Formats: sequence, C-alpha cells, structure tokens
Amino acid sequence: MGLPFYVSPEQFMKDKSDYARKGIARGKSVLALNYADGILFLAENTSKTLHKISEIYDRIAFAGVGKFNEFETLRMHGIRQADVRGYSYSRDDVSARAVANGYSQVLGQIFTAELKPFEVEILVAQVGENGSANEMFHILYDGSVADEANFVAMGGQSEALGERLRGTFRPGASLGDALQLGVGALKEVEKREIPGGNLEAAVLDRKRERRKFRRLAERELSELLGAAVEPPSAAAAETPPEAPPETPSGTPSDRPSGPSEP
Repeated sequence: MGLPFYVSPEQFMKDKSDYARKGIARGKSVLALNYADGILFLAENTSKTLHKISEIYDRIAFAGVGKFNEFETLRMHGIRQADVRGYSYSRDDVSARAVANGYSQVLGQIFTAELKPFEVEILVAQVGENGSANEMFHILYDGSVADEANFVAMGGQSEALGERLRGTFRPGASLGDALQLGVGALKEVEKREIPGGNLEAAVLDRKRERRKFRRLAERELSELLGAAVEPPSAAAAETPPEAPPETPSGTPSDRPSGPSEP
C-alpha cells in the first residue's frame, strides 16, 4: 500500500501563489504616474464598457489587473466601505490608506482560507490637496500592500515597465508629457503599436472641485498625444452656402460674394 498523498503547508501556499501570478500575467498592464496636477492612470483595454480604472470616492481611484469579475467585486466592496465611512463620520475621513487596508484584509483572508486565491493586483490612489503628497497603494493577491511613490506598474509586464519608467520618469511633468511617457513605455515593452482607441485613461485632477476623477475621452487622448484633430463631420461639410442677397427689384445681386466663414 502506497503512502497517502501529502503536500506541506509551505508548498500549498507556494502553489497558490504561482496560480495567482499566472492568472495576473495574462492580463494587460496598468500604469499610474504622478504629474503636475494629480495622478494619471493608463491601461490597454479594448472594451468600452468594462473598465479597469474607476472612481472610488471624491479623491480616490481604483485600478485592477487580472480577472475582471474578481477585481470588479473588490471595487464594489471599496465603494461601499468608503460610502459607509463617509456617511458615519465625514467625507474628509475617507482615505486611500483605509480603503487599501480593507482590501488587504479581504485578499489576505481569501488567500489563506480559500482553495483558490483571487487572480488580481489592484491599486488604490489618492490625489493630494493643499500641498499634501499623492498616495498610491499597490495590493497583491495575498493581501500584501506596498506604498508606492511617483509611479506604479501592474500586470504581466510590470517589471519591464517599472524599469522603463525608472529611467524616464520626471516629477512635475504636464499631463501630455506624462501620457506620452506612459504610452511610450507600453509600446516599447509590448513591442507593438497600441491604437489610441484601445487605451483607457483617467486622471485624479486636484484642480477640480470635490470629485477629482475624470476619464479622458478618445479625442482628448489624440490631442494630448499629438495626433491630428479629426476633420469636421460630414453633416457640417454638406451645409449649403447662404443665398446671395436680393436687389430691390427682387433679382440676385451681381456683386461677388465675400469670403466664406472659416
């Protein structure tokens, strides 16, 4: 009779870690970078309805890589946690650190108590106001939390993206410069062109009023990246010219018309 199959607790945890990392590695990368007026979030995402970057609260945003249904569950959990805290105390008491700690507890509990860990990495970021610094918390599948500065890269190419950004990141860059830096890093690491329509981008802009989160539309992305502005729509191009003025006798004037409107 053979010996019963046995896996040590250490090996079991290692196997779960490997499983989670493989799932995360299949996801497309997400970047977050500080810029002069806040924090820029950038991801490759072909879907127009399933977002990898979202708002959590007034000054707080969320980004996730890995399995969409799992990080979407976490996003909703964070929104509920922030809403309850803001309602029970005050809106100023809601912080990225508190939300990140909540995520850390949830993911740590799932990793240790469940057979299957979540295949996700998430980021919780808060834009600073009145001279305070931005905050970015990177939470892993096992509940580990890292307090990051300047930039964060997550997903299958996170190490290569981090190396690229370490050599090129400059504090105080404009939004356009930060966007070009992020897109350039993604293109270089992926070794292919990334169409503007496949980019999901958002900012936490400290200059805005209470809600700092704003998505960047495709047209704004094109302009910031230096692409040509789209031509006028066909409907506008087909607008008929204005009729020439009539003379007192009711016949059109023979004078040449003036220059058209720009």
